[in-house]
Amino acid sequence: MPNSLTIQLCNQTTSDQVYAYITGLAIQHNGARVLLKSNGQDLYFPTSPPAILQPLVEDCAIPLGAPGNTVTVQIPQMAGGRIWFSRDARLTFLLNPGPALVEPSVLNPTDPNAKVDFSFCEFTLNNDQLFANISYVDFVPRLPIALTLQTLGGAVQHVSGMPPDGLGRVCNALREQAAKDGRPWDKLVVGNPPLRALSPTHGNAVGASFGGYFEPLVEEVWSKYCHTMNQQHTPNQQPPTPPMPEKKQQQQHGLRHLFSQLRPQSPPQQQQQQHQQVERMGVQQLLKGAAGVQQTLRINTQAAAGIVSGSVNPDSGDLVFGGECFKKPNSADILGCNSGPFTTGPNPTRNAIIPRLAAAFQRSSIVDINEHPSRPDTFYKREPTNHYCRIVHECNLDGKGYAFAYDDVQPDGGEDQSGKVNAGDPKVFIVAVGGMGAYVGDRMP
Repeated sequence: MPNSLTIQLCNQTTSDQVYAYITGLAIQHNGARVLLKSNGQDLYFPTSPPAILQPLVEDCAIPLGAPGNTVTVQIPQMAGGRIWFSRDARLTFLLNPGPALVEPSVLNPTDPNAKVDFSFCEFTLNNDQLFANISYVDFVPRLPIALTLQTLGGAVQHVSGMPPDGLGRVCNALREQAAKDGRPWDKLVVGNPPLRALSPTHGNAVGASFGGYFEPLVEEVWSKYCHTMNQQHTPNQQPPTPPMPEKKQQQQHGLRHLFSQLRPQSPPQQQQQQHQQVERMGVQQLLKGAAGVQQTLRINTQAAAGIVSGSVNPDSGDLVFGGECFKKPNSADILGCNSGPFTTGPNPTRNAIIPRLAAAFQRSSIVDINEHPSRPDTFYKREPTNHYCRIVHECNLDGKGYAFAYDDVQPDGGEDQSGKVNAGDPKVFIVAVGGMGAYVGDRMP
């Protein structure tokens, strides 16, 4: 990997007043806070100020010029990097003792950037790779961003982002959803005309409470995976046969259970009628109506622990995977992915389960699908679900973009949902802002 990388910043707006800012931690300078200066080449390492909320002493606004113009900048190896863009106004960054950088906030109405049209993407450049992604975890901006990465071998990765009217499409869909279910999706829209749309994780900042929203889904999950008839294998029993595919296993288990109840109680003619009735019921109704059918939740940790199986312990009320116990999450836990049972800790197995379990709740696929991570065609198919995430993916031209913290969770070999590009041999990295000329497909502009 190179010690630095050239980035092409493209103005795809209709404004000639677009500015870029690049912030992060300089890996080769012991992780010191760093910003690029306005020339896009020199580095600014702020020092600790004597008081809070002090201005930067260097101009770090990189002008992108006229619509269609491209500016080339040079970055060092950086962790936790962000490329910020603003239109028709400059952003204000401040310093606290440390130094700690006070970044623009969409949640604080007194923030000097509260009414500025801005957006950002995230990146890390280290010895292993360049990794970058667009993000909607906190909000959908009016300024869309697209990423294009070409490797030394010539391969191209492209993340399309939204078209110029993407925010408008998001806001209209949020209003439509609010009209359908009475939830405050419409209150997530900030500004008139809209300036941005907040994630429901931050709904309380604009009076959009989602308290109690996901609790009915949690109850469904606990009901489905609660094992009230534990069937443990004992030494006197025959060893279990090798597991068959889940769908076939459920079908045969359900049929055996129903038939075993029917046979000893009914005369032959009635048995025949009941067998015909069972066949008409279909597999789905069997699974719902057959008492004693045990459902197991399986998570591929995609780590050393491999696939772990879980069920709800009826005594403790916990969802248990091996020795890891998960309490019922509430709506705030599910939306934020980092509290309650989703708080990470020292156990690597638990830390591998958490993103995949949290994603299954967020996408509402956890009831209908027993094995996770599941495919994108299983996401957001039942109520309640995170309609903000659903709408964000629908409004991105290629369906990609981080809509919640663990939106990079996918099956092995599955299609990426997170809107990322990454490579260990980056050659050309293009970041375009504004959405004009946005396109779909892994090719150069």
